[in-house]
Amino acid sequence: MSPTQVIVIVLVVLVVVAVLAVAVRSLGRRRALRDRFGPEYDRVVEEQDSRSAAERELRDRERRHAELTLTPLSPESRARYSAAWEELQVRFIDSPGETVGDADTLVTRLIEEQGYPTGDFSDQIAHLSVEHARTLTNYRDAHDIHLRNSRGEASTEELRQAVVHYRSLFADLLGEEPVGHRTPEQRNHPDHDSTSR
Repeated sequence: MSPTQVIVIVLVVLVVVAVLAVAVRSLGRRRALRDRFGPEYDRVVEEQDSRSAAERELRDRERRHAELTLTPLSPESRARYSAAWEELQVRFIDSPGETVGDADTLVTRLIEEQGYPTGDFSDQIAHLSVEHARTLTNYRDAHDIHLRNSRGEASTEELRQAVVHYRSLFADLLGEEPVGHRTPEQRNHPDHDSTSR
């Protein structure tokens, strides 16, 4: 084999190795995005013109999320939010429409206290998607029902479903079920520590 042929073969091997390395890296980044964003990954891919545009959008969300100053909730705050959620669920029976509005407000307050922006709903969703993507479909559905309810277009069953959906994101943000496994006696006793479960 001539030296020129050896050089050509080495160059071809190097090009193939480089292409494979880029492909493996790309697949690894895609898998990491899928793992992080879950169903939100598929949703963004459907909304964008191409998979690469969707992946750019998701990486941009990660970058913007990294710029946030998120604050973990204190145990007192967690207890306060848990108590507020429990009260909200009890009120649903008597006033489902009002309760859904209150659930939207409570979730928004919780999101804001943790340091997420709450002005524009789509921005809010984008920021939340980085750490809470698995519950965003529920949140979108709940918010949609809340908006329809404000126009008088939601049924009682839809309102109930909205509260269930809000609870999903609420629990994810809280890091625990908002209403613990306490007995009715413990729930009704004013001195009971609501953080013990």
